Amino acid sequence: MSLRLLDHLGTTDALAEAFSDASLLASMLQFEVALARVEADAGIIPEPVAAAISRCCVPDVFDSSALARAARTSGTVAIPFVEAIRTRVAEVDPAAATFVHWGATSQDLMDTGLVLCLVRAARILAADHERLLAALRRTAEEHASTVMLARTLLQPAPPTTFGLKAAGWFGAVSRSGARLFSAFEEACLLQFGGASGTLAALGSDGVAVADALARELGLAAADAPWHAHRDRLAALATACGIYTGALGKIARDISLLMQDEVAEAAEPGGTSSTMPHKRNPAGCAIALAAATRVPGLVAAFLAGMPQEHERGLGGWHAEAGSLSALVQSAGSALAAVSDVVEALYVSPQRMQRNIDATGAVIFAERAMMLLARSLGRERAKHLVSRALEAHRAGRNFADALAADPEAAPALMREDLASLKAPESYLGSAERFRRRLLKIEPE
Repeated sequence: MSLRLLDHLGTTDALAEAFSDASLLASMLQFEVALARVEADAGIIPEPVAAAISRCCVPDVFDSSALARAARTSGTVAIPFVEAIRTRVAEVDPAAATFVHWGATSQDLMDTGLVLCLVRAARILAADHERLLAALRRTAEEHASTVMLARTLLQPAPPTTFGLKAAGWFGAVSRSGARLFSAFEEACLLQFGGASGTLAALGSDGVAVADALARELGLAAADAPWHAHRDRLAALATACGIYTGALGKIARDISLLMQDEVAEAAEPGGTSSTMPHKRNPAGCAIALAAATRVPGLVAAFLAGMPQEHERGLGGWHAEAGSLSALVQSAGSALAAVSDVVEALYVSPQRMQRNIDATGAVIFAERAMMLLARSLGRERAKHLVSRALEAHRAGRNFADALAADPEAAPALMREDLASLKAPESYLGSAERFRRRLLKIEPE
């Protein structure tokens, strides 16, 4: 399946194939064949009819472009699709053509076809999800003791570890991934309700046929048809949004760390068309593009939820495109971030240099806490402010405090030394890192 040039950042080869015309047609044919088979088993239609329908449901003979054009008149691809099957069946067994799509409705076919595509997509995402979690865990373990600047509001803050930062990424991906795959499982149900969601055309056999059809397709059976109740698919849409946002957070952090002025971490990146020296954060760009696009798609899906009575007009017609784009965008971001993290370059030396370049000012909070114990908060604040003024004039913050005749006596020698030792002011960073990775306490 070739990718469209305008959509090349919004999907992957595997996901484009999962939602391709060929994949959807195969899913729709699978539905019709399975329906005929279970109805024959139940004695609702003759066995030879089911065999004729099965023989005629060959994907290669359907023209997806013609079906799409016909859908402009019918409002759904299902109607010209079923007519095409009937025409083919009539050519080999005119009597059998009557029983094509027996007891089903267009939305049954379209919803279940989409669900079967979602099942395939979920497997693709699951493989990359596990790959990313493994890479994040490995990074968090390798850099458990790698000290770096924390940054709040894009400004230097007291130190943290790169291991904790990576573990934070791991935690968000793990949590949002669990919600995503739970939403997939909940949403991937058979849709089969017939004209009004009662399966009245099948008489007393409706529920038995529905359950058998679900088994035949490898899907869970719903408690009842859900034609106008889109909450499960909406939960999947929002889960895609949250998951993509978590991936975008990783991409944002790495792209900021990759700036030459920071240079603490870098993905392999891509080249520039005009500037040979550049290594652009290409993988991060793909993930951030998805994170930019996805919220609008989530909103579009949610806007279609208030559907009319037993079958909505326009709402469910809009959903398949939005949901397909959501899943593919999430998967595109996931594949890109997985590649980035697996090949991530980390520079502990540059992290240390960036800490040193702050002139110990990042320990102003620690100095305040140490001084406040004996001098009180207001006096401590005044002395720290005086040292900060000296820092702004070009002096090391810790040296300024050590030379202050009022501050120095209130600080023990080891306290003064700690203001130049970032590893001494990490608090519970390691415990948090281990908890995020679900590592048992030592």
